[in-house]
Amino acid sequence: MPDLIRYIDLIKKGNVVAFPTETVYGLGADAWNPTAIQKIFTIKGRPSDNPLIVHVSEEEQVHEFSDHIPDSAHTLIEEFWPGPLSLVLPKKSKVLDAVTAGLDTVAIRMPDHDTAIEFISKTGPLVAPSANKSGRPSPTKSEHVKTDFGEDFPVIDGEATKIGLESTVLDLTGDQPEILRPGSISRKEIEDVLGFSVHESFFDHMERPKSPGQKYSHYKPKAEVRWLGAEEEPDDQDCLYLLLTSNYGSSANIINFNNDLDLLARQIYDRLRQADIEGFSTVVIENFQDMDHPIIPALLNRVQKAIG
Repeated sequence: MPDLIRYIDLIKKGNVVAFPTETVYGLGADAWNPTAIQKIFTIKGRPSDNPLIVHVSEEEQVHEFSDHIPDSAHTLIEEFWPGPLSLVLPKKSKVLDAVTAGLDTVAIRMPDHDTAIEFISKTGPLVAPSANKSGRPSPTKSEHVKTDFGEDFPVIDGEATKIGLESTVLDLTGDQPEILRPGSISRKEIEDVLGFSVHESFFDHMERPKSPGQKYSHYKPKAEVRWLGAEEEPDDQDCLYLLLTSNYGSSANIINFNNDLDLLARQIYDRLRQADIEGFSTVVIENFQDMDHPIIPALLNRVQKAIG
């Protein structure tokens, strides 16, 4: 585990620090420090009406942010925390509007990453959107953070993230639980644990989004992103091809994932960034919608937003 003393001190002094989680790298700031939180919005170029997710290191910290925690939340926390599930709950009045974009709800999660948990246990709860410029592909490696914010930006170094897509966001404040953003924890997994149906609304474009990823353009490289045509051959050297079938070999501009959708999810943001670094004009992705895998809704959501 990296030495965290310097980074803990930076947080306590009101600064912003990037740190690894199991999903993507987060841009952390003290969840109770409005000046530090404003730095996140400034650094990222993030719209002020895009709410943040609070990251905690233990379940008890949830009570700092919400007095109304339904039984369903406790059930899901027991099953999925630490892990890539963010729960939207009614907020306490003392929770900063900068965290919630002025909403009466707050999203909270506990990352499944030893360094992140150790860091948060020493700093207290952190707000932590993805550590990238707003709209750009999310960072799954420490070098992605430095590409966006400079070599001197404080980043707790870690390995590439093991999931590569942001957390599932589940709203528990309505009559029926509602997935606002898909992630690696699927609707079926949540329904199996709760024992009743869950609604999905992550393709909605809300005027006042309750979750990151609902309203604004996200995950876009400078290169154009599109699907591979039904009869298209991957023979354009100006394109970076992300393919799932083994019909074509791999080359400098053909990445073959051999039907491994988990691998594609882990690498999708890195490959979108690769296209820009290596000067490809277009990223062409083989369609996977007819495949059977629980990561498909999340992966499809990210690709569709990258296409724009």
